[in-house]
Amino acid sequence: MIPGLDLTIPAGQRVLLVGPSGSGKSTVLRALAGVLEVADSGERTGTVHVDGADPGVRAGTVGLVLQEPGAGVASATVGRDVAFGLENVGLPREQMPARVADALASVGLTMPQDTPTHALSGGETQRLALAGALALEPTLLLLDEPTAMLDPGNAASVRASVAEVVRARSLTTVVVEHRLGPWLDLVDRLVVLGPDGRVVADGEPATVLDQHGESLAAQGIWVPGVPDPVPHGIAAGTFEPSALGANLAALTATDVTVERTVRRLDGSTRTSVALRDQSLTARAGQLHALVGPSGSGKSTLLLALAGLLHRQAGDVRAHPDLAGRRSPDPARWSTTELAAAFAWVPQWAGSTVVAHTVLDEVMATSRALGRVESESLARARVLLGALGLAHLEQADPRHLSGGEQRRLAMAAAAVHQPAVLLADEATVGQDRLTWAAVLGVLEALRDAGTAVVLTTHDDAVVARADRTTTIARPPQPAEPPAARRPLVARCGPLALLAAAALGIPAGVVSPHWTTSLAVVAVQLLLAVVGLSAPGDGPAPQGRTRAVLARLLPGIVGALSVGWSTWLLGGHDVDVAVTAALRVAVIVVPSAVLVRWVDADALGDHLGQRLHLPARPVVAVAAALQRVHTFGDTWTEISRARRVRGVGASARSPRSVLVELWALTTGLLVRSLQTAAELAVAMDARGFATAQRRTWAAPAPWTRADTLLVGAALLPLAVALLG
Repeated sequence: MIPGLDLTIPAGQRVLLVGPSGSGKSTVLRALAGVLEVADSGERTGTVHVDGADPGVRAGTVGLVLQEPGAGVASATVGRDVAFGLENVGLPREQMPARVADALASVGLTMPQDTPTHALSGGETQRLALAGALALEPTLLLLDEPTAMLDPGNAASVRASVAEVVRARSLTTVVVEHRLGPWLDLVDRLVVLGPDGRVVADGEPATVLDQHGESLAAQGIWVPGVPDPVPHGIAAGTFEPSALGANLAALTATDVTVERTVRRLDGSTRTSVALRDQSLTARAGQLHALVGPSGSGKSTLLLALAGLLHRQAGDVRAHPDLAGRRSPDPARWSTTELAAAFAWVPQWAGSTVVAHTVLDEVMATSRALGRVESESLARARVLLGALGLAHLEQADPRHLSGGEQRRLAMAAAAVHQPAVLLADEATVGQDRLTWAAVLGVLEALRDAGTAVVLTTHDDAVVARADRTTTIARPPQPAEPPAARRPLVARCGPLALLAAAALGIPAGVVSPHWTTSLAVVAVQLLLAVVGLSAPGDGPAPQGRTRAVLARLLPGIVGALSVGWSTWLLGGHDVDVAVTAALRVAVIVVPSAVLVRWVDADALGDHLGQRLHLPARPVVAVAAALQRVHTFGDTWTEISRARRVRGVGASARSPRSVLVELWALTTGLLVRSLQTAAELAVAMDARGFATAQRRTWAAPAPWTRADTLLVGAALLPLAVALLG
């Protein structure tokens, strides 16, 4: 809640908006962008005007970069995502490529524009969000911690890009940041919000800092020149001394290599190296900082240390006292074995919540491990109090702010006192007071004997670390020659969907199983032809395997229909086989074709060829492109549950079913949250108020489309003539 905020910003002014965590800074930005009530509950009173009009009325006049930029990705590829706002403001198509290229260059994103957005690192996603805002060339630019996830070099580059654009265009700018120093040269006004959301200081930056610097620092503002805060101590006796001796190698990684293979929308793949021959030793009683540029693989190394992802090479071995009689590789441990020794604080804590209240979230691992409830509960409340979350015990953790969720993740990781704590950017988004609280927990665990490994871009954290390892971005393999594209991949989305849909009438009208068998034979023959990839270059891989994987649920469904028909239909085999094959006729075309539908291209064709209203078309396309991220979200939730001790046990079928239900529910909840966040991001780029929308890509109907639909009519003809 922000009670009675009055704020006037003249055109061309550059404002730095600061305040302690929870003071409403992000809320102010959303109000200025006109998206405050798109997804947030509550009641707004008063008025907000931008250039004399309600915010958001004129598409493209306001550019907003959200605190969690990954939530605002609206398209499936990097280039198309930057162009999204340009489409909403009606920019002619021929002008878009130059604007997109300039915006990407200004934030230092050099990858191909067809790179899938879900393949980007956290820092790269943050730069993509900034590029999307800059491409609009707005009159008001709103930046919510735009460099929080970036290394110092990339952060300085982004600030320089923002400064150049802002000064060249005389942009009115409002920047929200916890750390004032790096932005003071850009801004000419400093506005400070107090803990209750009221303005407590406002004026020229040097004057405000001279008059209020000490009091602002005491409230948690990162005032330049004020010494870094001392980490808050944790009550004596909260953590017990570790059984591992000081400085013993609790965990050792040797020559770890991790590769990532990303599937492009045309079906081809690109393999990149996330880590190459990386070694590290995490010692008991030490805080080990991992530093390096954004995208260098720091987060990947943490996951590899915990055995939460596949390694292409290298070894990870836990100390024998931790491994016991098990394999020394944590990847081979059960969920409770892993949770007993390890804890992981993810970079984006909101997507890994496993409970419905803050207190239950903190207690989840201790309860899964069967720890003494009273002891764990007492420690949990000490940690919640130290991290400023005690008043939120019964709150839904999904409704906390980003900084609060990170502190909650720290409490949940620390309460069972793991031997190894892996924390990914745990101090990001914290003010001085909450930073001191988070670091106080980390140092208390270290002093009790835990091996703490922390990724960070924070020099103050590095200064307090016992050891530091710098990770460089590994050399990348040369881009392989483009693989040949299957024939079906050369067709447009409307033709693909039409051809898949023609399987439905073919299955319905097929009179007998003999006819259905002939129809399936024709469909499979056409599938072989459609998946062939004539031309020069290497052959695409995995086509048959992917089709079989998608066919499997359909085959199970067909067998189920056949069985139930046989059971209920007097044990008539003819009728049962006919029913089963009809289902197969309907399923086969979709299993072959739907994979090749590009969500962005589908939106283009629905809007341009069928002339459907742009708003629902673009909304559907944006939602469909998120389907590509379901696998990543499922994996992230699964990792969190595994390292928290609440994942499935391989020896218990019941626990596997419970795990599937929990993962499905988590995916649904996360999808609903993402949908709300996506709506805010899309409307912030002019989607809600677009009057005349253009399209970045054409939507032609090609000869290949005609041939595909014609071929899809053949099985229907066989069914009709059978």
